[in-house]
Amino acid sequence: MNAEKLIQIDETTWEVPRTGAMRVPGRIIASEPLLVPIVRDKAADQVANVACLPGIVGYAMAMPDAHWGYGFPIGGVAATDPNEGGVISPGGVGYDINCGVRLMTTNLGYADLKPRLREAVNCLYRDIPCGIGSEGAIPALSVANMRRVLETGARWAVSQGFGTATDLETTEDGGCMSGADADAVSERAITRGAKQLGTLGSGNHFVELGVVERVFDETAAQAYGLAEGGVTLMIHSGSRGLGYQVCDDFIQVMLRASERYGIVLPDKQLCCAPVESEQGRRYFSAMAAAANYAWANRQIMMELARRSLQHALDISPRDLGGRLLYDVCHNIAKIEEHEVAGKRKRLCVHRKGATRAFPGWRTEVPAAYRTVGQPVLIPGDMGTGSYVCAGTDAAMDKTFGSCCHGAGRMLSRSAALKQGNANVLLDALASRGIVVMARSKKTLAEEAPEAYKNIDAVVEVVAKAGLGHPVARIRPIGVIKG
Repeated sequence: MNAEKLIQIDETTWEVPRTGAMRVPGRIIASEPLLVPIVRDKAADQVANVACLPGIVGYAMAMPDAHWGYGFPIGGVAATDPNEGGVISPGGVGYDINCGVRLMTTNLGYADLKPRLREAVNCLYRDIPCGIGSEGAIPALSVANMRRVLETGARWAVSQGFGTATDLETTEDGGCMSGADADAVSERAITRGAKQLGTLGSGNHFVELGVVERVFDETAAQAYGLAEGGVTLMIHSGSRGLGYQVCDDFIQVMLRASERYGIVLPDKQLCCAPVESEQGRRYFSAMAAAANYAWANRQIMMELARRSLQHALDISPRDLGGRLLYDVCHNIAKIEEHEVAGKRKRLCVHRKGATRAFPGWRTEVPAAYRTVGQPVLIPGDMGTGSYVCAGTDAAMDKTFGSCCHGAGRMLSRSAALKQGNANVLLDALASRGIVVMARSKKTLAEEAPEAYKNIDAVVEVVAKAGLGHPVARIRPIGVIKG
């Protein structure tokens, strides 16, 4: 698709006109510079393909960080109406089900941490297993315990001493998605997940120490517990091998289901089934179970990080003050109520590489944030920075309450490898005061800052489009990667 075929609606909105089998138009939220890689990467073509899904309402959408993905673009949003034959598609969720981000605030200032920063990063690297196939954070779980994890999520982790009930109050869905059923998850997936709980994984997953370098909204920042100079800890990870296996299992199911229900699509990677069909309900139950696993995974890692920092800095839990600001997922399909053409409807909202961005009046937002809106966490690359924004009414109107999930890739991993050098990168990050530890130099090269879009440019679009209200910017000072 050429950019010339798109219709510019306003400064940050571009329409993909409805043609052929498209049931609705597409919408891309971007600036002119950010639109270029979205079109070049063929993510705009994928938006047009998504618009062909049965039961889709409103628009097929792409966020400003969008790039090519499996079926859906990463950074894609689509809502379907189950009452009108609306479908659910594993390609609209992705392989790493409930890959997400959690942000923890602390009582520490940068001056407190700086003298022992390297020691703190070393301890985090030691105490949180990372890398391909990483395991061993906790003993391998029995099948009975795995079932509890799949059906109760982060609540299970808290019940085992990994954190407190207070953490659940600021986790999306309380860390447990309803509708999960362990019986819908294959034995192969359960086996893969049994040894990986509490592990980071590889690729773009990370644990990052940061410093709040700028506050844009003092009222919201105070509600979130953010202050300039304060130290934070961010975790980005998901459902590991279990989630991958769930997706892989159900792609095969959905390929057959698409044929059974006579669903003709421009891309087989969009294979799907009606939300209310047997296959659709079973996928939703398995997806929710994998999402619960991911929440338990991040909950355990956060508690491991708390203990690690206390040990490294020789401080008490009270001195650390590790408080979960929020945990938000960005690879999920949720049943939500939204207004479409003036009517309240129950929809299945796919967010792949996109997060909720709800205003405070939505009941899904934690009570502590009702006056300012849901925290929207937008991590950048490991050399630049990340943002905390607040959800808005405009997001409800434009994107079914959705926002981008990060900066978004500019280069494929193979292209980044050809262009980058891990040793040069480490020296460059060190010169900026950023301590990095990783299992693989290959991963470092793949995740170089140059491989990602400019996070400031992405969040500028988010703000102009009204999808999120910037609250604070955080710069990285310590990173561990797989």
